[in-house]
Amino acid sequence: MRSLLLILTLVILNETAFSQSYYTETGTAIFHSKVPLHTFSGSSSNLTGLINLDEGTVDFYLDLETLDTGNGKRDKDMRLTLETDKYPFGEFFGQLIGDFDPNLNQPQDVEVEGVFKIHGKEQNVQIQGQLTPEGEQMRLTAAWILELEDYEIEPPKLLFIKVDQQQEIEINALLIIKE
Repeated sequence: MRSLLLILTLVILNETAFSQSYYTETGTAIFHSKVPLHTFSGSSSNLTGLINLDEGTVDFYLDLETLDTGNGKRDKDMRLTLETDKYPFGEFFGQLIGDFDPNLNQPQDVEVEGVFKIHGKEQNVQIQGQLTPEGEQMRLTAAWILELEDYEIEPPKLLFIKVDQQQEIEINALLIIKE
């Protein structure tokens, strides 16, 4: 009888964990860009997102106006290139693929498949990352390569020096349980 009660308790706890959603409004998004003989990065701490474990959905967006490279002219040029007046957000909506155990308090490799949208264009993408349960919170890290031409973004150039087509994207967010 005691074993049955323990098993039922574990099943209920597991179902409760999977019915939880985690969210952030202060995640970090970073991009790394290259031009010949030089690299630079930009970041924003305004990544907003939600992971619903019950539905297996992942939904994130970033106000592109909040990206900062530490260089005002470069930021202005970047916003013109991305046309942030018409397309102010970078967005991702997708599904977790594979197993994830929120009761396992260690980093777990995860993959999401979904649609990334920027500059008014959408692409199906698969992104590798890690989720790490931390008590009532969960840490998300992920990285992928964004090809500017896939989103009809013309890389800015100065004379014959042009920004590389490939942009390295990283996200890092501490998500809390959404009650």
